[in-house]
Amino acid sequence: MPGVALSPSIIAVSDMSWVGEASAVLVVTPAQFMRGALTSDMPKHGQPLILCSKGIEAGSHLLLHEVAAEANAGSPIAVLSGPTFAHEVATGLPTAVTLAAEDEGLANELAKLIARPTLRPYVSNDLIGAEIGGAVKNVLAIACGVVEGAGLGQNARAALIARGFAEMTRFGLARGARAETLSGLSGLGDLVLTCSSTSSRNFSLGMGLGQGKRAADLLADRLTVAEGAFTAPVLREAAAAAGVAMPVVEAVCDLLDGRDVGSVIEALLARPLTRE
Repeated sequence: MPGVALSPSIIAVSDMSWVGEASAVLVVTPAQFMRGALTSDMPKHGQPLILCSKGIEAGSHLLLHEVAAEANAGSPIAVLSGPTFAHEVATGLPTAVTLAAEDEGLANELAKLIARPTLRPYVSNDLIGAEIGGAVKNVLAIACGVVEGAGLGQNARAALIARGFAEMTRFGLARGARAETLSGLSGLGDLVLTCSSTSSRNFSLGMGLGQGKRAADLLADRLTVAEGAFTAPVLREAAAAAGVAMPVVEAVCDLLDGRDVGSVIEALLARPLTRE
């Protein structure tokens, strides 16, 4: 982030023993590497772990707070999620987030640590809803990027956001989330942000797919992680296991697997008519 001055109190270290001095730990590893990082690298001192990554673990279909509980047993766990482009947070533009923990007392204490004049955390005890919103919206952002890249218009994008949110809600409720969490900052709020801006890594990936570029080439040419590309196939498996229909997610998976954009869009539009 050029032009953003970091506080002199922030230092980079390779020795994780310093974790014992922290009052809380922000965990920001990519979703598929979180278990390994917490198991092998993170000393177990029992401080709260605040999970900032968004995804579902491959193979187990576990949400990341479930992964963290297995990998670092004994540490209280919270989830920080919501519509947050990093460069806007760093430059002090107004931002609101969800901070979820089963223990609302813990969530309130962590919110006081995180809050800044332009960063406002809203507390929740729905870890499942906060995590599912963040994971699913990444996949839907790819789909909206495809709409932009393929020149399908604003009507299509609006429809995709609405139908994608319906998929997020179905899957979330099936996994035990609350509807009000999914319609809040970490669900609908984050979905609207990442489905409407090229500042979103997932949206940008989808734009490339919509223009006919290969997923492998687009992913190899990136310096940042588009989590939706790794979450999509895991989400498809988890949805099938839960008996939840997610046709937009299926379409994204088809595109990532190399299927032609035109045929994927045609198949999605040709699905049988149904009730909203």
